[in-house]
Amino acid sequence: MEKFIPDESRLKSVEENYKAVKFNVEEAAIKAGRNPEDVRLMAVTKTVESPYINRAIELGANLIGENRVQEYLGKREELKLDGVEKHLIGHLQTNKVKYIVGEVDMIESVDSLKLASEIDRLSQKKGIVSDVLVEVNVGREDSKSGIYAEQLEELIYEIAELQGVRIQGLMTIPPICDSDSEVRKYFESMYKSFIDIRDKKIDNVNMNILSMGMSGDYEAAIASGSNIVRVGSAIFGARKYF
Repeated sequence: MEKFIPDESRLKSVEENYKAVKFNVEEAAIKAGRNPEDVRLMAVTKTVESPYINRAIELGANLIGENRVQEYLGKREELKLDGVEKHLIGHLQTNKVKYIVGEVDMIESVDSLKLASEIDRLSQKKGIVSDVLVEVNVGREDSKSGIYAEQLEELIYEIAELQGVRIQGLMTIPPICDSDSEVRKYFESMYKSFIDIRDKKIDNVNMNILSMGMSGDYEAAIASGSNIVRVGSAIFGARKYF
């Protein structure tokens, strides 16, 4: 296969973008009265070629998120992943679980007992415990995966019974909104659910992570309590679909 040659101007752009986003994340945390070290920046690598991801890693990106199982596995060998945490953040089909269990540090998109049970089964088979986030469809959109908020507690109690899965928190993608104040209502609702579950102190459930906020709204998410923001296009540029 022909070797991919990265575009030097895009490499430079990734460098400038990463530094700018990192600065903005830290500033947003300070503005919200939070410690910047408590908010992690995830570089989302969907459709991004390996040299550009590696440039972000060289600059300090220590958390990457990939949407598709095959895409991640296909470019993993070209990535400089020493010391880098890997999350699967896209919708995961049950029949793809066998390819990803044990290959990433966290699966952020668990939205059913069926999916969690398959992760559990294959994790126990490998002798590991898989860290997961439960995905909530905070805007109740038909086009998005995730469970509704009123189903959350029941699902968490069910998943907590599984030995090969450990819940570490929640993830959400809000609807596209016209204003910061509108999107913050969704983020604040999600934060309330996060705190409510955390306060219940459920066995085998650690409410350590609230993953919300992307390129267009991560500052509002940080103001509302997010501690992982998932940023792709603001770092790597507009996505290319092949």
